[in-house]
Amino acid sequence: MGRADIEASQPGAPSSPTRELAAWAVSAKPGSIGATAHAWAEDAILDWFGVTLAGSREPLSLMLAEAAREEGDGPARLVGLADSLSPLNAALVNGAASHALDYDDVNSRMMGHPTVPLVPVLLAIADTRKVSGPDFLDAFVVGYETEVLAAEMVGLSHYDRGWHMTATIGTLGAAAAAARLLGLDAERAAHALGLAVAQAAGLKSMFGTMSKPFQVGKSASNGLLAARLAGKGMTSRTDALECAQGLADTQSDGFTPQEISPGGNSAYAVEGNLFKYHAACYLTHSSIEAARQLRLERGVAPEAIERLTIEVNKGALSVCNIERPETGLQVKFSLRHTVAMALSGRDTADLNAYTDDLAQDEALRELGRRSMVVGVEADTRTVGRVRAELKDGTVVEEIRDVGVPAADQPAQRQRLLEKYRTLGEPVLGAARTVELADRIFALAEIEDASVLSALAQPD
Repeated sequence: MGRADIEASQPGAPSSPTRELAAWAVSAKPGSIGATAHAWAEDAILDWFGVTLAGSREPLSLMLAEAAREEGDGPARLVGLADSLSPLNAALVNGAASHALDYDDVNSRMMGHPTVPLVPVLLAIADTRKVSGPDFLDAFVVGYETEVLAAEMVGLSHYDRGWHMTATIGTLGAAAAAARLLGLDAERAAHALGLAVAQAAGLKSMFGTMSKPFQVGKSASNGLLAARLAGKGMTSRTDALECAQGLADTQSDGFTPQEISPGGNSAYAVEGNLFKYHAACYLTHSSIEAARQLRLERGVAPEAIERLTIEVNKGALSVCNIERPETGLQVKFSLRHTVAMALSGRDTADLNAYTDDLAQDEALRELGRRSMVVGVEADTRTVGRVRAELKDGTVVEEIRDVGVPAADQPAQRQRLLEKYRTLGEPVLGAARTVELADRIFALAEIEDASVLSALAQPD
């Protein structure tokens, strides 16, 4: 270790964006975050439980749970399964399960899924020490804000280079949320972020495989580990985001400092959360919506189409442009196949729709062969345009952008409740699913947040 390394890890070292972010994460006053951010957080937590309950039945989740059981039981509960594991293993399994279906929420500022690295960590801690509902909500908002600000500092070039932002940047959010709930001071929280950066990993090349949700589970577990180790005195760089050979320097085109002053006159990042209503990669959703409108409002039928053009931001081409998917999981990352599903009236919200048989469906594949995906420069990464040239010479098109947060949060909650009940009831039953939702919406008054994980296990 060189002199500069030693100085950077000492108390009283010069301030840095990493340090400032860590200091805010653990020192934002309880009660300062406010009801609006808490309401959005409750929606995100509700959605997380829905997708995790359903995801707990996926082969990936069962494999991870089986492997973790070999290391013994612990105090932290699994969601949807009747197991309790060590906090680190529970965070890993719950984190992976929540991303297994690729049905979890997103934030376009982060270019990733902000909630899935956070809730597994908060639940694991709440199962090992008493955590109040308000503290749970505050830690969630803090972790979410940390993810978005860190993502903006590192820049979208990090994502474009092939890094899986949810897995890499998510590790920092998980560490920040854990640092707050574990009571770390600003100095140790800065080391926690450095330890998180040291573990940050995950590749977009794994999309369409079980490794994608596995990477997210690791981000939750690694973030929790970072905070726990920092709490015991382990040190790291406290400028790990911006230092030479740090995260931005090695994994992006550069570092862009951001003002760390959430709240006040500015909305918290969680208030820009985006929810998924199609069980596929989010970058397919605008095109799915445009295709649905062509079918429902324009009366376009697959057999009438001569040629189809799917126009998306060019960044989507490296994410969800599997031309000929061979498995149901790969269908989730295929613009051609998901658009063909929408045009054919297939339910893209149905978890059971994404099967290997669907990938081999000849009618969908044939429409895919008549389709062309084009990447363009666009102001938003989420916009999608679908243009159909019909056999009678008519040309029709629709444009949609699902990257706009809901203006009516109560209406959003009702839509999310429908999704949540559809996902949760097969696992918990109707009564327990409703009770869990009621407790989530009452978090601001709950004394012990561990009631959530208790209710999320089947009888």
